[in-house]
Amino acid sequence: MTGEPFVLWLDHASAPDNPLLGGKFASLAEMTAAGFSVPPGFGVTTAAYRAFMVHAALADRAAFVRETARGRTLADSVEARARLVEAIGAAPMPDELESAIRRNYALLEEKAGRAGVPVAVRSSGEAEDLADASFAGQYDTYLWIAGADAVLRHVRACWASMFGDAALSYQAGDDAAAEGDHGICVGIQQMVEARAAGVMFTLDPLNGDRSKIVMEACWGLGEGVVKGDVTPSRFTVDKVTLEIVKRDIVPQAEEYRFDPTAGAVCMMPLAPERGHAACIADEEALALAGLAKRIETHRGAAQDIEWAIGADGEVRVLQVRPETVWSQRESAGLVSESRSAVGHVLARLSGGRVAAAGPGHRDR
Repeated sequence: MTGEPFVLWLDHASAPDNPLLGGKFASLAEMTAAGFSVPPGFGVTTAAYRAFMVHAALADRAAFVRETARGRTLADSVEARARLVEAIGAAPMPDELESAIRRNYALLEEKAGRAGVPVAVRSSGEAEDLADASFAGQYDTYLWIAGADAVLRHVRACWASMFGDAALSYQAGDDAAAEGDHGICVGIQQMVEARAAGVMFTLDPLNGDRSKIVMEACWGLGEGVVKGDVTPSRFTVDKVTLEIVKRDIVPQAEEYRFDPTAGAVCMMPLAPERGHAACIADEEALALAGLAKRIETHRGAAQDIEWAIGADGEVRVLQVRPETVWSQRESAGLVSESRSAVGHVLARLSGGRVAAAGPGHRDR
């Protein structure tokens, strides 16, 4: 159907910075090639998305919906968008594409040594995680998806998120983001069964201080931090001396983790003795800071990094994107403009739409 691959693994030689993987997954491929610890996985490429849309005769309808968004007439296209999203969920998938997804999920099961290995199904748009337009939180991610049939359903759901209110509104409000048709890759990545997780910036997101690394952490999966419904503990580390200069440990009563009974990621109670303890030890905070420095050095600019620590204690890199607020400002404006930076960071952390896996759970 096309000369471009429908599936591309993160560790393939051609994967780093490959536009077929979208911004998010291409960055993870770059991290993989550079030797950072990234959970294994593959991308259902932008070529696969476009092949599906042509095969289903939906490309022209998608172009119409995008055009109404660019004209700032989202309300006028509600019915058209709803019909398009429904069609993406129901249209037959090309046999070649479905077979490729099933075959590569089976390969991931084999690599993991686990049938029905749980995965994160993550949208990775072509305009996502760029230095000047992050698209953070505009597309969908689904957690703890198990089995090829479920993976296929959630790939479609990620495709459909291209035409949700959040993504189209973002495009309509940003001239650069509005250009093109913005194909989307869907990443299929082995879940990290996180003991603790969070985000870190290689500058202070509140005032732009580039001499600091600031991390926010919580028990369990990192959705509590990304979605903003868990108050995280915060560590500030001096980037030069790698000393913790400030720590704010916040007690935590609940954590996000997989609930076998519900078959989904849910907010679950924490034992009080655990919830009142720091979710990461000082030595782990310092190890994370060292990791952040290495990533910043590798990429040559301030970074916004999502991470998780597994039950085995290994730190995994889940997402890396350029920091897009202070990095684009003159140093002289750092203090006076801090309010807008705080607003941006809080919006990013609370605006992510993450689906706690399982039927009927859809958040990001």
